[in-house]
Amino acid sequence: MKPKSRFIRSIVAAAQTNDVQLPWTRGATRQDMIARRTGAAEETPKAKSA
Repeated sequence: MKPKSRFIRSIVAAAQTNDVQLPWTRGATRQDMIARRTGAAEETPKAKSA
């Protein structure tokens, strides 16, 4: 098998797998991450001013 045809076959095989999670399919996981990030920002103490 020539290297080019092996490369093409590997690309086609990779394209046929559907294991990529798109942002709108992550749902609860993404919401948890956003909640943790915004919660951590609210809990940071603010510097006191004179």
